[in-house]
Amino acid sequence: MDYTLRLYRDGDAERLSEIMREAIETIGSRRYSTAQVAAWGARAHTAQRFRERVADGAVIFITADANDEAAAYSLLEPDGHLDHLYGHPDHSRQGLAERVLAAAEQHARERGITRLYTEASELARAAFKRAGYEVLHRRDFEIPHGDTSVPIHNYAMEKPLG
Repeated sequence: MDYTLRLYRDGDAERLSEIMREAIETIGSRRYSTAQVAAWGARAHTAQRFRERVADGAVIFITADANDEAAAYSLLEPDGHLDHLYGHPDHSRQGLAERVLAAAEQHARERGITRLYTEASELARAAFKRAGYEVLHRRDFEIPHGDTSVPIHNYAMEKPLG
């Protein structure tokens, strides 16, 4: 399938919310427990939250399918924090993560950002490593969920651009 790389448009917000949820539920379960996936998924963005993030200065890079529907995306904050990297499960293993990461890096370089950093899930860590990010350390923490807190982890990673 052919994919195009483009910037976020307001009409993408609902689809990005769907991608995030489905990726967490479907792909997340490969490395995280049912409780961890439920807690993580409860934090997924609504369409309105994507609109707010963009209004606050975040830039979202999208790979879109032949119908111009988002298949994967990355969300880059103005300070170089790459907050999201998600792909729809139906479009996995197509190199889409690498494409949106490369677009975020090019955008950051053009704006004089000297470092990209992220907190990568167990699943996204490999894509970030392929893009040249280094693991700084594992982050163990808890996500409040319902009447409890669920232990989970991710990885602090960074890529100097200097």
